[in-house]
Amino acid sequence: MQADPSAPAASQLRLVVGLGNPGRRYARTRHNIGFMVVDEVVRRAGESWLGDRSLNSEVARLGSLRLLKPQTYMNESGRAVAALSRFHQWQPPQLLVVYDDVSLPLGRLRLRASGSAGGHNGMRSIIQHLGSDGFPRLRVGIGEGRRSTGEGLTDHVLGDFTEAEEIDRSEAVDRAADAIETVLQRGWEAAMNEFNIPPARATPPPQSSGGRPAPGPA
Repeated sequence: MQADPSAPAASQLRLVVGLGNPGRRYARTRHNIGFMVVDEVVRRAGESWLGDRSLNSEVARLGSLRLLKPQTYMNESGRAVAALSRFHQWQPPQLLVVYDDVSLPLGRLRLRASGSAGGHNGMRSIIQHLGSDGFPRLRVGIGEGRRSTGEGLTDHVLGDFTEAEEIDRSEAVDRAADAIETVLQRGWEAAMNEFNIPPARATPPPQSSGGRPAPGPA
């Protein structure tokens, strides 16, 4: 698999953003897998999160790299990302955003140098506040749910991972953290070639039947 030729140099990476919703209510939901991934990166490094009231976020520092968990609702995530980027004069290619994707089966990863919001409200907010979609992103598949049974998309993403999904969820978080470490240690090309392929065990997606909003979790 060929790497994206537009990918920035890994040495330029300054900010990794995990997307999710704050609070215990959402901690184990599918929409919060971005938080879970950056939590794992910080845990492996033996570091910890610190609250930053000015950003309404939690921030961790690994050398020259910052990790960020906006503590707004999902669709206001761009405020903190843009504020921190402006303060440090970072450009969009110097950040990486990690978030859930219903279009990928549970356990699949997709690392890209740029792209659209793809219907994700957190990404839409970041693109709006940065004024650019030219930043890398790591999409973590959560599957599309069981819409044939009447489960809506919002119910799916804001629902907790089930016991049956737990092994795949845990492996997806580990692989996503591995992908970030690979970007930092070996570069974007190595990470894309290694992780933009199906894992050994990815849960196939179930068959389906086919003004500015207020802050919200979805």
